[in-house]
Amino acid sequence: MVRLSTNFTLQEFTKSQTALRQGIDNTPNDEHLENAKELFENVVQKVRDNFGVTVINSGYRGSALNEAVGGSSNSQHCKGEAVDIECPGTPNYDVAKWVEDNLDFDQLILEFYTPGIPDSGWVHISYNSEGNRKSILTAMKENSKTVYKEGLIQ
Repeated sequence: MVRLSTNFTLQEFTKSQTALRQGIDNTPNDEHLENAKELFENVVQKVRDNFGVTVINSGYRGSALNEAVGGSSNSQHCKGEAVDIECPGTPNYDVAKWVEDNLDFDQLILEFYTPGIPDSGWVHISYNSEGNRKSILTAMKENSKTVYKEGLIQ
């Protein structure tokens, strides 16, 4: 069993219902595996250490899986650099705010969070060992379209 950090395995990061249903091999190459280890050691494990149980909603997506789910062709999920998480019992806004205040990251997106509904949405975090932009966004629906706004918005 390949470990990405103390509490996370490669299997958790690559698991995909779509890949299972469609028979897609979602195994990362060596470069993407190294990126994943950096992401987990520098970000995800630290979130887990602070908040406890941390659930991966979306992890690694090889190109075939990314295409199958309609993901962006330049998604950091395809490079092993991004993960979507939730920490049961902690509002997703609070998780995102803690990451913003305490960790190094490339991109942090609070996605589809609804104030007053703590477990709504999820937190997207990416990490780039070559250097991080510290981009902070909130994704929300406006007029049935996804829009991204600067900063964390409650």
